[in-house]
Amino acid sequence: MADEAIFQRQFNELCRNIDDFIRGKPEVVRLAVVCLLAQGHLLIEDVPGVAKTSLAKAIARSIAATTVKRIQFTPDLLPSDVTGVQVYDQASGRFEFRQGPVFTNILVADEINRASPKTQSALLEVMAERQVTVDGRARPVPEPFLCIATQNPVEHHGTFSLPEAQLDRFMMRISIGYPENLDDEVTIIADGVARRVPEELKSVMELDDLRLMINAVQDLHLSDELQRYIATITRATRNHPDVKLGVSPRGSIALAAAAQAYAISMGRPFATADDVKTVAVPVLNHRLLLTPEARIQKQTGEAIVEDILASAPVPRASRRR
Repeated sequence: MADEAIFQRQFNELCRNIDDFIRGKPEVVRLAVVCLLAQGHLLIEDVPGVAKTSLAKAIARSIAATTVKRIQFTPDLLPSDVTGVQVYDQASGRFEFRQGPVFTNILVADEINRASPKTQSALLEVMAERQVTVDGRARPVPEPFLCIATQNPVEHHGTFSLPEAQLDRFMMRISIGYPENLDDEVTIIADGVARRVPEELKSVMELDDLRLMINAVQDLHLSDELQRYIATITRATRNHPDVKLGVSPRGSIALAAAAQAYAISMGRPFATADDVKTVAVPVLNHRLLLTPEARIQKQTGEAIVEDILASAPVPRASRRR
């Protein structure tokens, strides 16, 4: 069996396991797993009660032998509560470093925008460089390191808006939304009555399998034409009349990596323009800072990305494939 076919089988098995708890949201689950395998951090933004934290837990529980830690972000949380702290040991007469919860494979950062900006900034280094610097010494976190964060919409009480630098660390921002049909909501109610929790899910993948899949994504072919297509899209965000701050080069790299992961999840050894289009909105929408006039007119980042995708010329090589 070809490597791509093996990857697709493992990918689908992982998605089915998560789907068993997150009912009626297969596309949301697929995007979340694509983000995971592209080694990107995932931000899940939605109203309370739609299974944001459950999705993060279901992903973490589906992979065996991973260390998973959770931080409940609150206004009184300190940066040292996230990264770790030096503690004086009277017995040895020395300071010893006690690791914070970021030293893990999967970090669930629950309601990240309820902490102060000072505490939010504690994640900047580890999300970008996968290391923590304390007292001048850099300490690497385990590989792979993936942050799955949840947040409520910024207009809700008790929230602090994530700064642009923090948002740019997340490869994708997705929403779950309410159940789309009655049967799904009935099933969700039944699971709730039965007190079913994501911790009951069985693991369907080993940590070593996850590492192999991540490596396969990195090795997937991305043509020069497609790289130019990605650059054309991201550069267009910087010149859009409704955008004050466009997508950074980090966003361009994230879009390329997400397209690679989506392509191989479909069983293909190369990425196409359609893969780029599929992941463009969740990868780019949160990286746009709109002008005041655009916000007054209720313009959204999602609509702007869709507008750019509709006008950007598709490379011929991708069409032939």
